[in-house]
Amino acid sequence: MPATAAASSRRRSRRGVSRRGASRQVSVTALRWGRLAAMGVVAVLILIAGVWGSWGTAQHVMLTKGHEQGTIKVTRCGGDVCTGPYTPLSAGSTARARVVIEKTVAVRAGRTYSVVVKPDSDEVVRSGPAGVLYSWVPMGGALLLASVVVAGGLGRTRLGWVLAASGVALLTAVFVTV
Repeated sequence: MPATAAASSRRRSRRGVSRRGASRQVSVTALRWGRLAAMGVVAVLILIAGVWGSWGTAQHVMLTKGHEQGTIKVTRCGGDVCTGPYTPLSAGSTARARVVIEKTVAVRAGRTYSVVVKPDSDEVVRSGPAGVLYSWVPMGGALLLASVVVAGGLGRTRLGWVLAASGVALLTAVFVTV
């Protein structure tokens, strides 16, 4: 009889250990899925922010139908903006003595740039391949940042490298064309 009691006691203690081990496994799995979900949400939010930051300018450059198109000869640059006369190239566009373009490393006084006029304003943005690429610079930065989150937080190193390579390619193309 004592042998049977000892065997019964061992079975109960094994069940307790296995129940504790199972609950621990469930906790570890829940934490893993929670981490993956949180990092996935962060990565997606970073990419959405990149698109949001780029689309404000990109929409005017990429969807030019109905927008006034022409050139600006930059005559003067101040703190954040440059100004100059606007010469129309598209039908229905009117000449302006002074339009404003954002001062960037890509805009210099004395040069002429092809531009698109933002609707209902005297503000212009660069057009053509350089303008399209430049408008997507925030997306390039978002791709680089999301690559770190995807590779480190999600453990998807290949996808992280793809995102990083895409961001570097976009930013390099901007650097070369602008």
